[in-house]
Amino acid sequence: MTNARENERVTINKEFDSFAQFMEEYVTNISRTGAFVKTSTPLPVGTEVDLRFTVVMDGIETIEGVGLVVRVETDPAGMGVVFRELNSYSSQLIEKLLTARKA
Repeated sequence: MTNARENERVTINKEFDSFAQFMEEYVTNISRTGAFVKTSTPLPVGTEVDLRFTVVMDGIETIEGVGLVVRVETDPAGMGVVFRELNSYSSQLIEKLLTARKA
């Protein structure tokens, strides 16, 4: 039997051509606990989402997890998502990105 909650999740899948593009467009809006996802069609607060962000660093890297939409903004358009689950590899990638941003 399928978990009904899984069926309600929406997948957010974004790919970046380079690490530099990811740093410029996205990392300014990411933290250890969540992220702001720029979109012209934000989801309602309370929506559970599957997150998948692919970036090109030394190779292709993917940040994956489950999040929850906690706020919606209009300027810039998008939504704040709190991370509910990240695997350890994704957590390490976020830490690496945050460290690189400070450098």
